[in-house]
Amino acid sequence: MALKRLTFSPVPNRSATALVLALLLGGCGMSADGINNPLPRMSKEKAEEWARHWTESMARTAQAEIQPQTDPDVPAANFTNCVGKNNESADDGRFALDYSVRAKLPKAQHAEAIRAIRDTLTEKGFEIQGYRSDSSKDPANLVDAKHPKDRQFVSAGDVTDELLVLIVTTPCLLPPHAEQQQF
Repeated sequence: MALKRLTFSPVPNRSATALVLALLLGGCGMSADGINNPLPRMSKEKAEEWARHWTESMARTAQAEIQPQTDPDVPAANFTNCVGKNNESADDGRFALDYSVRAKLPKAQHAEAIRAIRDTLTEKGFEIQGYRSDSSKDPANLVDAKHPKDRQFVSAGDVTDELLVLIVTTPCLLPPHAEQQQF
């Protein structure tokens, strides 16, 4: 199963949130078909490159400018061990990646930007897990989506009057030459 790269068209348009998003992914590569289904293979370097490409694409769709990481204690890429639905933990090197960046965009454009990202994701076959545009809520503008086959998860939302957060969470990935541990 290969992760797909999205191409977003240039249409106008949080870190606790990343944890919630990772939990929504569920059992790290496990599906209804079985606990030992083959995991997608990708190196950490390629996964980070892929996630970076994806957030850049979302930023282009939103017509927002990705901001440099300023806090070394909060890196864009956060690799974690995969833990299964029944708390299984493997020793085969499998990992998941949460990748998060902030993008500058004036508040007046947030709703349109998130709507454009939602529409592009829908066109690409993603299932929208949640969407809102409601100034009485925090965040006011938010979209969460998951790919039904490949299980990658993306989210975009406003975090301040001038910033959006763009998040990509991979499913459980296995390094290219590792032998997948069976449970």
